[in-house]
Amino acid sequence: MDRLVNTVRPYAWGSTTAIPELLGTTPTGEPQAEMWMGAHPGAPSVTERGPLNEVIDADPVRELGAAAVEKFGPHLPFLLKLLAAGAPLSLQVHPDLTQAKEGFAAEEAAGVPLDAPHRNYKDANHKPELVCALTPFEGLCGFRDPIEAADALDALGVDSLKPYVDLLHAHPEEAALREVLTALLTADHEEMAHTVAEATAAATRLGGAHAPYAALAHHYPSDPGVIAAMLLNHVRLQPGEALFLGAGVPHAYLDGLGVEIMANSDNVLRCGLTPKHVDVPELLRIVRFEPTDPGVLRPEASPSGEEVYDTPIDEFRLSRFVRAPGAAPTDVTAPTPQILLAVAGRPKAGEVTLAPGQSVFVPAGEKAELSGTGTVFRATVVA
Repeated sequence: MDRLVNTVRPYAWGSTTAIPELLGTTPTGEPQAEMWMGAHPGAPSVTERGPLNEVIDADPVRELGAAAVEKFGPHLPFLLKLLAAGAPLSLQVHPDLTQAKEGFAAEEAAGVPLDAPHRNYKDANHKPELVCALTPFEGLCGFRDPIEAADALDALGVDSLKPYVDLLHAHPEEAALREVLTALLTADHEEMAHTVAEATAAATRLGGAHAPYAALAHHYPSDPGVIAAMLLNHVRLQPGEALFLGAGVPHAYLDGLGVEIMANSDNVLRCGLTPKHVDVPELLRIVRFEPTDPGVLRPEASPSGEEVYDTPIDEFRLSRFVRAPGAAPTDVTAPTPQILLAVAGRPKAGEVTLAPGQSVFVPAGEKAELSGTGTVFRATVVA
C-alpha cells in the first residue's frame, strides 16, 4: 500500500485551526479548508511511486481492479477530503448524471473555457456527496416545508418579505418554492440589500432558530442567499453522524470539521452566499423543488466491526472502524481500490502506522489489515 502525501486547499471559508489540530501541526494563521485524498488532477495525492493519478493511469486494472474499471472507467471514482468550515460555504446544488453530461457538452460546444468564471460544468460527471462529522457540525440541507419557511420569514416582521410569505402558502409546494427562489435571485439588488439588512437585524434580535441565518449575513451582507437559506433545513450533526446530498438538493456547510467523500467531479451551481457566478436559469433547471427531511445518517455496524454509512450510489462507499485497545486485527482486503484515513489514535494499516490525518491508498486486491487502537475511515467503491 502507498502512504499518501496530501494537499491542503486554502479556501477563504476554511478554519485556521481545525485541520492543524487534527494533524498536530502549528496553525499558519491562513485558512485551511480541505485536505484532498485521491487522484483528482487538481490536487492528486502523492505516493512514493509518483502522483496517484499517474500511478493509476499507468495500470488502471492493477490499481483499481477489473470490475471497477469496467463499471466506472480507468479513473478513481471518488475523492476523499477532510473539510474544515470556519465560515459558510456557498449555497449550492449539484447536477445529476444526465444534466452534467448535457451541460458539459453544451458549454464545450459553445467554446466556454474550462477555467472561465462563468463556467458551470467542469466535467461530465455528477457529484453526490456524503459528509461525516468529526466535531459538532452545522449545515443547511434541502428545502423545509414551505409553511415552516413562511412562518420563519413572517416572524421577522419585515414588510418587503410579505410577498414571499404569501407565495409560500400557495399550492403546489414545488411551484411555491420555485417562485420564491426565482424572485429572490432576480430581485433588484439595492432593494434586496435593504431587505437582507432588515431581516438580519430582526433575526439577530429574535435569536433561537433564527440565529444561524442571522450569522450568515455577517459573512455575506446584502446577499439574497441569506433569505434563500431560510427556505432550507438547518442541521446540527454530532460526531459520527452524516448527511448524504444527492442531485438537485440545495445545501451549504456552515461550521465544523468532517470527512467528506464525493464522486470525482467539480460541478457546482450556486444559489448565493458567494461572490462567484450565479447562473439563475441553469440553477432553476437543476434544483429539485421539493421539501425533504435532511435524513441524518448513523453508521450501521457489521460483525467485523465495520460501521457503514449507507448511500444509494456506487461511486463511493464510506465506513469507519473504531478500534479499542487489544482488539484483534481486521482484514480489510478488497477487490476494489481503497483509501484508509486515520482520525484518532495511532492505528496501523498493514505495517504503516497512521497518525491522525494520515492516509494510505490500497490497490485493488492487495492484502490489507487494520490493527492497533484508533479510528479509521475506509473509502472504496461498490463494483
